[in-house]
Amino acid sequence: MTLPDASPATRTPPDRQALGRAAEDLAARRLEAEGATILLRNFRRRTGELDLVATHAGVLLVVEVRLRSRDDYGGGAASVDARKQRRMVRTTQQMLQSNRDLARWPLRFDVMVVTPTTAPDGWRLEWIRHAFSAAA
Repeated sequence: MTLPDASPATRTPPDRQALGRAAEDLAARRLEAEGATILLRNFRRRTGELDLVATHAGVLLVVEVRLRSRDDYGGGAASVDARKQRRMVRTTQQMLQSNRDLARWPLRFDVMVVTPTTAPDGWRLEWIRHAFSAAA
């Protein structure tokens, strides 16, 4: 599955939610291709949402998926600022409280940045491992 066309030439603006879901699907497929097992998608609490939770090589991954049409202002990775990181940490704490069996795994926060490109599929996926620490 490829992401819908988000180019300026598109007559009608793409549905942002559909683009977000497609970016998450692309990120999930990449994780699975690397040997990860997706455990949760779109875990929501009042404190925030976790896009993807997976296990990979003995580590519990909490993955934020960022879709950006351009790299202005540092791109998708820079948009995971200190405020977003705190929200993700709090939401992860709640997820671990409600899924105690996951609390035994070492934890890592990653970011997957999806950006348009001129490649045949039209999109590039950058997996930033150890994007930030829960102690941040």
